[in-house]
Amino acid sequence: MNIADFLSLIEKENEPFGDLSSPLQALWWAKKGYWENAHELAQSAGSVEGDWVHAYLHREEGDLGNAAYWYARAGKPVCRSSLSVEWEEMVKELLK
Repeated sequence: MNIADFLSLIEKENEPFGDLSSPLQALWWAKKGYWENAHELAQSAGSVEGDWVHAYLHREEGDLGNAAYWYARAGKPVCRSSLSVEWEEMVKELLK
């Protein structure tokens, strides 16, 4: 699956399908505008990838201090690009 396929499924489906990782499911819900669903999945993922998505979500809500903490846990620098660019970069990386 590539990012175009992922975006197409987000547009067509009401829920992410089961074989997506928790971080990808979180990004799915974030794109749909369901921040709480996305946050719950990212927070419970228990992985570096989940921590990365968790950082993105706190950045999206404007909690930059909390975002910085989660970026550090994920071993990632604090992102300075737009949220939409970061979302796409994360999806591309997580789909690999």
